[in-house]
Amino acid sequence: MKSEQEIMIMLQQAVAKKKEWYDLWNSRVMGTSQNAECLRNYTALRGVVKTLKWVLDNVHSPLE
Repeated sequence: MKSEQEIMIMLQQAVAKKKEWYDLWNSRVMGTSQNAECLRNYTALRGVVKTLKWVLDNVHSPLE
């Protein structure tokens, strides 16, 4: 089982990676398939962030 410290580190990394994908998507200097990849990864990382926050008891439910 991961410690709370390890989960906090993962959360920080996920938030940073989510921002990177959003910024790349927002730059609009790519083709359609690259745009879809950015949006797909950003959306997936939103779920990761929400789930890690749920594990840390910072949100009521990751499904909301």
